[in-house]
Amino acid sequence: MEQVPHILVVDDDREIRDLLARFLERHRMRVTSARDGRETRRLWPNGHYHLVVLDLMLPGESGLDLARWMRGQSDIPIVMLTAMGDETDRIIGLELGADDYVAKPFNPRELLARIRAVLRRAGDPVEQRVERGARPMLFGGWTLEPARRRLLNPEGVEVALTGGEYDLLAALVERANRVLTRDMLLDLLRGRQAGPFDRAIDVAISRLRRKLEDDGRRAQLIKTVRGGGYVLAATVERA
Repeated sequence: MEQVPHILVVDDDREIRDLLARFLERHRMRVTSARDGRETRRLWPNGHYHLVVLDLMLPGESGLDLARWMRGQSDIPIVMLTAMGDETDRIIGLELGADDYVAKPFNPRELLARIRAVLRRAGDPVEQRVERGARPMLFGGWTLEPARRRLLNPEGVEVALTGGEYDLLAALVERANRVLTRDMLLDLLRGRQAGPFDRAIDVAISRLRRKLEDDGRRAQLIKTVRGGGYVLAATVERA
């Protein structure tokens, strides 16, 4: 039997919580709602959630603090709800490991599309069947394993990646030595309906460089092309 995705919606606005619960349930999703960090922590242990929709503007404990706590508990996908002009919080949220964002006011259908895309990246059965046949990719001593969606360092130790980080690295590795602009990367990762947000790509590249031990100023693996974008400057071999 197909598993119904269980979504945790955290927002202090009751109308938004009720709207999203009705809308997502009409689209074959199960929804649990929380109004703040305290209620989220109470509901967390027994929820078995597949994704969290998290408002960053919460009373008491902020959404950013709550996202940081969630990241300490698991790698559950997080879609942030942010104020339209609140770019700083969006960047911080992405640095904390959030997988996507939607600015308020938002169209519920756009949020649904984002949720489905993130869930696919996190573990869509069809994608997993395709990836099982893919061989590991070796570059600069590192190993990317598509079948298990994981990265191994030169010593063979797994390096934790969020779903978005894995997808970004895979896009670069699969197109090694090709310059990919920010727009191209946005297309590959989200589709143009996500809208331009160049800083999101820059933040994700910065996080990847840290995990690859690739110094940003003297980067050897992921290089910045002035006025162009980014390129994985390495020979890639299939194991």
